[in-house]
Amino acid sequence: MHKKIWWNTKFILPAIKQAFIKLNPLLLRRNFIMLIVEIGAITTLAIALIHFFTKISYSFDIQISIWLWFSVLFANFAESFAEVKGKDQAETLKQDQIELYAQRVVADTIDETESVPALMLKKGDVVIIYEGMTIPSDGEILSGVALVDESAITGESAPVVREANGEKTSVTGGTKVLSGVIRVEIKTNAGETFIDQMIRMIESTKRQKTPNEIDLEIFLISLTAVFLTVIITLPFLGAYLHFKIPLTVLIALLVCLIPTTIGGLLPAIGIAGMDRLLAHNVIALNGRAIEAAGDVNVVLLDKTGTITLGNRLATSFIPAPTVTERELARFAMLSSLADDTPEGRSIVVLAKEKLQIRGRDIRSPAGAKFVEFRADTRMSGIDINELQIRKGEADAIEGFIKTRKVNFPAEVKATVEKISNEGGTPLVVVDQDIVYGVIYLKDVLKDGIRERLLQLKDIGISSVMITGDNPLTAAAIAAEAGVSDFIAQATPATKLKCIKKYQQDGYMVAMIGDGTNDAPALAQADVAVAMNVGSQEAREAANMIDLDSTPTKLLDIVTIGKQILITRGALTTFSIANDIAKYFAIIPALFVRSYPLLGSLNIMHLGTPNSAIISAVIFNALIIPSLIPLALRGVKYRKISINSILRHNLLVYGIGGLLLPFASIKLIDMLIMWLGWGL
Repeated sequence: MHKKIWWNTKFILPAIKQAFIKLNPLLLRRNFIMLIVEIGAITTLAIALIHFFTKISYSFDIQISIWLWFSVLFANFAESFAEVKGKDQAETLKQDQIELYAQRVVADTIDETESVPALMLKKGDVVIIYEGMTIPSDGEILSGVALVDESAITGESAPVVREANGEKTSVTGGTKVLSGVIRVEIKTNAGETFIDQMIRMIESTKRQKTPNEIDLEIFLISLTAVFLTVIITLPFLGAYLHFKIPLTVLIALLVCLIPTTIGGLLPAIGIAGMDRLLAHNVIALNGRAIEAAGDVNVVLLDKTGTITLGNRLATSFIPAPTVTERELARFAMLSSLADDTPEGRSIVVLAKEKLQIRGRDIRSPAGAKFVEFRADTRMSGIDINELQIRKGEADAIEGFIKTRKVNFPAEVKATVEKISNEGGTPLVVVDQDIVYGVIYLKDVLKDGIRERLLQLKDIGISSVMITGDNPLTAAAIAAEAGVSDFIAQATPATKLKCIKKYQQDGYMVAMIGDGTNDAPALAQADVAVAMNVGSQEAREAANMIDLDSTPTKLLDIVTIGKQILITRGALTTFSIANDIAKYFAIIPALFVRSYPLLGSLNIMHLGTPNSAIISAVIFNALIIPSLIPLALRGVKYRKISINSILRHNLLVYGIGGLLLPFASIKLIDMLIMWLGWGL
């Protein structure tokens, strides 16, 4: 995947253009180290021009200047390439917004509509979206059902169902209705939609630096200041020892000794991290959140809609004695034909499986009268002539049959109690003469959630499920999901208090939620991931949006966060190790003519002082583009301890960063001497 992107001229050519634009010192000042390199390139170019016009040999000066310019351009290209990919997506999203119109319902009418530009819509407006139309803004479905193409934001070609009163009622501006008609209440004002947030995030070149990145920059600037001080003192040392050090040599020495490698790649590492997250269909609203994900050690997950599908679904039919499962399934289906709730629909689906019938074969019996659920009766069902079929809570059903002098079987009572103890919901099915049995409704876990939570545990992250359910139900779901702990009967205030307590104890906390009641906790969490199908309030409070609405995505988020931290550490180690090798190339060349005894330090046996310095500068420039693929891809994260990671970095990037320059500079020096450039 990365190789295809790398050689795509669609990204490379704009990145090259941006690399030259970023030569502007006003833009480059954000990267202090590369600004110093550019000042060095300008100075050496000026020296070369002066020598040219005064008939003094300028070959050495112009070679140094050219490679210093390349160093700056390669660093700019690394950052630009990471930015261009995001900007390309932003332009695509912008094009989708141009000239988009919506059918807004006229105030004080039901179905009368007016065509208005989507950018004129405001929060609270109601629009009707027909088949083939693009959804103009973020909103909630008030009525209807539609098949929606969300590839504009998720990249997935498979359409999804969005419907009123269902599990997924939120729709996102920029997505397209493939079939169906929906009535939508707009939840955002113009310029505040999710697509607008995506555009602002991915096209912003003034990315906010994270604390870790700022700390690393301070370290690199401090290191640069030390070397700058050393270089400034060298002319005085030379004067004391009665030899002159050319300014071009001093500049070359400074550029080779300061950490230009990591300085040139640091911006690209952070931007590439956001791009990698986007490739997993997760939008990070700031870089700080991704970095914090690398240090997360506690994750809080809302149960409903995050760990579970969000509605209790029928999973089995448990018949009473003398009743077959098929009989129970048939009467359960009849009692649910008019039940449009997710639970009711799941009962019909399960009954169809048990009875092995197709959807079109289901018919409402002649003369049937449906009985809707009421809070006072806590039952629903159907009357077919003299037959009265009901389903509902056990105590309500027991009261219903008591007046008809029908016994409530002890076995059914035991089943009801067992299901309740397991955290499920039992619904009893009866008619006026017979108790048929129990429908087992339970929270259904999202696919893969248990496996991913166990993987989080393997890398040292504790998972805590937060739910408003009673402790018995919460314990059952927690055991099935494999979470480390759970908090039952939680209110929004409880969730917020819990996160604050973990943070006070020194933990880095992630929160995953999708509901309005999760918004306060999401706003407090260090890493806040909202499901894209969740409420608008949850998405606004979060600093990451999971476009696929898959809570198991947290493992990918954590991995990318750790990758950023490890990549910075690895390339910093490599950069500093490089400096040591370049030191042994340049220092002997600097003093050997005046003090031949220092020739013993020329352990690489480089041709001439000039060739040694030019070779070191060329290597210093070429190593930056060589490491761009690694900076964009990131160092692979492995499940090992911090000490093991440090040892690995020192071994691979420390020793490797020390040996590679020795071999490379020697080869470059041999080529330079062969070409006759080092005299």
